[in-house]
Amino acid sequence: MASCKQWTVFLSLLCLVSATVAAPPKKPVAVPFGRNYMPTWAFDHIKYFNGGKEIQLHLDKYTGTGFQSKGNYLFGHFHMQIKMVPGDSAGTVTAYYLSSQNNEHDEIDFEFLGNRTGQPYILQTNVFTGGKGDREQRIFLWFDPTAAYHSYAVLWNLYQIVFLVDDIPIRVFKNSKDLGVKFPFNQPMKLYSSLWNADDWATRGGLEKTDWSKAPFIASYRGFHIDGCEASVEAKYCATQGKRWWDQKEFQDLDAQQWRRLRWVRKKFTIYNYCTDRVRYPSMPPECKRDRDI
Repeated sequence: MASCKQWTVFLSLLCLVSATVAAPPKKPVAVPFGRNYMPTWAFDHIKYFNGGKEIQLHLDKYTGTGFQSKGNYLFGHFHMQIKMVPGDSAGTVTAYYLSSQNNEHDEIDFEFLGNRTGQPYILQTNVFTGGKGDREQRIFLWFDPTAAYHSYAVLWNLYQIVFLVDDIPIRVFKNSKDLGVKFPFNQPMKLYSSLWNADDWATRGGLEKTDWSKAPFIASYRGFHIDGCEASVEAKYCATQGKRWWDQKEFQDLDAQQWRRLRWVRKKFTIYNYCTDRVRYPSMPPECKRDRDI
């Protein structure tokens, strides 16, 4: 009888633990660059390898370069593996982001700010809704992003936007329309990536300039996974609720383990958070409490 009771307790605990763990994002499928993307400018500064399964963006004193998705998307899971510019990357920015094409645009940004040799990269994230941004957060990464490929992803549905690094949430932006905060839900977005010179602001506020003797600066990419709902410009073909894996109930919020990981990132690696900047925001922006940023 005792062993039966112990087994019942064990099963109850197992169910309790299972209930706190949501499904992880579906494993991305690596595809060639040309399946989902195309160059946008300075085509000769994009180099292709392994049948287009890997590319490099090159930046020199004449130009950077970039690419964009072929389709527009409204919600989904968007994933890229990137190896950042090695060595002295001060002044350079490697950007990976979603953006709509309208005036009051929506945007979801990863921006990797280069630094002098031996100093860590800074990862800046931002969210624009209805043309309003100024929601910057900055972290140091817990690894050297130039030494190997790492995964950077966005999960975006009607309930939340989650920024992920190697499947670890580093930021969440919840739908707070009921608090008067706009949320991207009706403007399709393209994905973009670019490598460019921004030495007027990127490194120590522009104090560190790009050393062109180190050019070309090279960022490497692979993966090129997109699992989103492709839309028309009017967004009328994306009634996806409950129909795609990233639209299911378990992706409406982070689970307990994901919140713990996010708190770890915030505690150990955050160097700037707009939610705590009382110079810019004397009153805390309303979404910050819901996003658990404070």
